[in-house]
Amino acid sequence: MSKRKRSFNTSSTTPAATSTPARAEAFTFDDPVPVMDRAEILDYVQAWSAGDWYEPPVSWSGLAKTFRAGVHHGSAIYFKRNVLSSTFIPHKLLTREEFDKWALDFLTFGNGYIDRRTNRLGGTLALKRAPSKYMRRRIDLQRFVQLNGYQQIEHEFEPGAVHHLMEPDINQEVYGLPEYLGALHSAWLNESATLFRRKYYGNGSHAGFILYMTDAAQSQSDVDKMREALKNSNGPGNFRNLFMYAPNGKKDGIQLIPVSEVTAKDEFFNIKNVTRDDLLAAHRIPPQLMGTVPSNTGGFGANEIAPLQRRFTQLNDWLGDEVVRFNLYGIKRL
Repeated sequence: MSKRKRSFNTSSTTPAATSTPARAEAFTFDDPVPVMDRAEILDYVQAWSAGDWYEPPVSWSGLAKTFRAGVHHGSAIYFKRNVLSSTFIPHKLLTREEFDKWALDFLTFGNGYIDRRTNRLGGTLALKRAPSKYMRRRIDLQRFVQLNGYQQIEHEFEPGAVHHLMEPDINQEVYGLPEYLGALHSAWLNESATLFRRKYYGNGSHAGFILYMTDAAQSQSDVDKMREALKNSNGPGNFRNLFMYAPNGKKDGIQLIPVSEVTAKDEFFNIKNVTRDDLLAAHRIPPQLMGTVPSNTGGFGANEIAPLQRRFTQLNDWLGDEVVRFNLYGIKRL
């Protein structure tokens, strides 16, 4: 009977009666914003007609965004470009600056375009790089157009004025595709792991534990105060200390249960290391040349700078002049 009287006693003004009833609470962080987190970039592998031109088999905009998705992906491309640039012999028709742009486009998109500027007599004045991201081939496969950011034709090149250097694709022959496509998921996973870790530290409370309380000696007001203290411990000024006084409490009345904090830390390093190795394998660059300490003692593949140099000399056959020349490349031991 005494219990029934207490259950209907709503006129009490004690803190325990006016406080919010105990309830389970859960919260999550905002989702990270990755450069690209979906795989539609590989959904189609054939060029399709957009009416006046062929669309590329993958999204050039997606490849451009992914270029900066991970440290080792963009760095590997820059490394190859810089080595090619260091061995390139400038020509009066093709400057080192234009070659650097051309090489970066080819390594990123698997396509590199050179626009041949002519004088009134038809002689070559200069060779200029045309940006691969915006270049499209006409339906007749003989002419090229340059689009703006709104998929509209900005410039149409004269027939025979553009040299198209392409990395051959096994599914179509309209556009080339870069060699690293198979490692894109590793690049995105690497990026996602880094963004998650940034959110993890930026939040402050880290959602790294569960505060489990069963001590009957605590009043509801004490629970509310602890809940408020935990809510205010995240964000700026995080890693705050929290003091809890439990008079007459039992030994295990309040427990702090970690939620796989150590496992998450180890998994982060595993993901970073595995995806790094995948990217370096796709670009076939030894880890030592990327400033990375190798995690194994096996071989690291052959240096492919010489084959890349020969690839760029295709412009000479098209132009009928030896414009592209390279010095021999070798790694010097210090």
